[in-house]
Amino acid sequence: MIVRSRLHWLRMLLVWRGSVLGNILPQLAATTLLAVAVTLTDGVVAGFKVGLTVAPFTLLGIALAIFLGFRNSVSYDRWWEARKLWGAVLNDARALTRQVLSLADADAPTQQRFVYGVVAFVHALKHQLRETDASADLTRLLPPEWKDRVIAARYKPAVILAMLGKMLPGLRLMDSPRLVALDVHLSRLNESLGGCERIASTPMPFAYTVIVHRTAYLYSFLLPFGLVDTVGVMTPLIVAFVSYTFFALESLAEEIQEPFGVENNDLALDAMSVMIETTVREMLGETDLPAPVVAEGFVLR
Repeated sequence: MIVRSRLHWLRMLLVWRGSVLGNILPQLAATTLLAVAVTLTDGVVAGFKVGLTVAPFTLLGIALAIFLGFRNSVSYDRWWEARKLWGAVLNDARALTRQVLSLADADAPTQQRFVYGVVAFVHALKHQLRETDASADLTRLLPPEWKDRVIAARYKPAVILAMLGKMLPGLRLMDSPRLVALDVHLSRLNESLGGCERIASTPMPFAYTVIVHRTAYLYSFLLPFGLVDTVGVMTPLIVAFVSYTFFALESLAEEIQEPFGVENNDLALDAMSVMIETTVREMLGETDLPAPVVAEGFVLR
């Protein structure tokens, strides 16, 4: 994910990194070159004049803009829901750490083991969502008797939550309401896990994506024939601008509908995982903490 401060308006016009221009450049170039060819031939193909007018493109353009706007809204809803779920993971990790430190009568190593288990859950969730190898983080955070079982598991975050649940009696909580209080936050972590899995395993309906994709491309490739008799030599410029709008909106929706990936506009799971680890380890009183994954203007994975 790209994180920047507000850029000057001129730099916003010229910025490349973090935009979707690189993704759509080939098709944008193809439509512009087609528009140049149509302008040079005055819309004649194989001796036949393609007699299109602006009217059908006006009507279709409005409908296409509505469809693209709806799809981008749905994609952004998925992205924002994913971000709220990770915000809930942060809140529950802090709450669990605070309660273990203030309510439990266990010794410091046992408290640390529980909190490190929470951190391991966070990293395991990130790796599961990105389908990457969690072994290094789990080896670093989990005790040896947990590590092998968790690494061998298919759904590692769920196994870690089960192990944390088994630890609750060993924390020597003073009364049952305090035990319930910790279990509530473990259950909330489980809800966040399920929510993230639901988003990751339920893509946008493929047929809907195909309809919008085909319509945007057919519109852009036919548009020069409808403009050439009206705007003449300005046809390639207008086609490039309109095509950029439609292609960019479609590409952005495609990118953010899977918010757990590593594209420029996906969630910065690496940065959030490190931040959660840092904040709970600070609550333990530790000072040897991981460096924050923060670099303005750069990609945060």
